Amino acid sequence: MLVVQDHPLLAAAIAGILRTEVDLAVCGIARTGADAVRLSLHEAPAVVLMDFHLPDMGGPAAAIQIRAQAPNIAIVFHSADDSETALLDAIDAGASGYLTKAATADQIVEAIRRAGRGDVLINGSLFAKAIARQRIATAKHEEGERLAALFTGREMEVLVLMAEGLNTAAMSRRLGIAPHTVEWHVRHVIEKLQVHTMLQAVIGAVRRGVIDLGSAP
Repeated sequence: MLVVQDHPLLAAAIAGILRTEVDLAVCGIARTGADAVRLSLHEAPAVVLMDFHLPDMGGPAAAIQIRAQAPNIAIVFHSADDSETALLDAIDAGASGYLTKAATADQIVEAIRRAGRGDVLINGSLFAKAIARQRIATAKHEEGERLAALFTGREMEVLVLMAEGLNTAAMSRRLGIAPHTVEWHVRHVIEKLQVHTMLQAVIGAVRRGVIDLGSAP
């Protein structure tokens, strides 16, 4: 098995505990997500004990990369983050289990053994929540694509600039077009989103998946 943990002392302690178990073999310790992916593909452990927060990427992102290339590897998360959001992110990434840092050594060992046997250590209600969240995200994405298709390229540019908080004059300078042309595009954007103001247009576009504020500067 592979231990993925960016805190050296904790990583060594966990590996030390696991090495006392005759049926568990530790093939390595990774301290970054990139190392976790590389070692997983090279060593092919049955189980990866994955920290949720890593220096270069989130544990779920590393888990997704691992399972995309080696779907038989079981991922058990071990994290101080006990929020439902973190747990659902782990489930989305294909986790077999999720342990908090409060887990005892015996609980960690047992979780690894069960994950190695193919058991899933997350209850059904949380899986149901994860599936529901995926469906909502898919529906939002599909609606966003459908609505985005209604906008011209220039209208999408104007909408993104509206989300950045630019006024008409600033958008005019950024796009190199006349202010009255910007206003004309803004009116069309507002009409297509069936709202009344620029702020409502931005809020509606984000909620319906037309644009993503996370990608805006």
